[in-house]
Amino acid sequence: MGLFGKILEKLGFGPDVAKAAMPPKPAPAPKAGIKAKPAQAARGPYPAQGKPAPAAGKAPAYMPVVDVVAKLEGLAAKNPQKLNWKTSIVDLLKLLDLDSSPEARKELAIELHAPAASMGDSAALNTWLHKAVLRQLALNGGNIPKELLD
Repeated sequence: MGLFGKILEKLGFGPDVAKAAMPPKPAPAPKAGIKAKPAQAARGPYPAQGKPAPAAGKAPAYMPVVDVVAKLEGLAAKNPQKLNWKTSIVDLLKLLDLDSSPEARKELAIELHAPAASMGDSAALNTWLHKAVLRQLALNGGNIPKELLD
């Protein structure tokens, strides 16, 4: 499980949501000279069992709503350090007792598909990461106020 899955678990999203939130692995490129078979072309929209094929990227039937702000505020109140999790990815990771090292943040950036342009600039990457984590939390059922997503 990647760092984002650990963030989800620490916030109480549960292991099922954390596993479902994992970004899909890219399909391997076909070898030169070999044509890729079109998916479902010969069989139509139904797999061999006669059931409709699942929709790609479909959200789980039940998605819990997690009050992320309340959980983070509760953790911040108990933490002896004054951590500004609302603007800092480093403080957010520290508050969740996760690795906030530059290497860990770079892995998180790769996991969340950060733009290549921000990978060489740590300040730009940190800003992008903070927004991306909050957006992904919201997409996975986290109750995030609009002002933190802008």
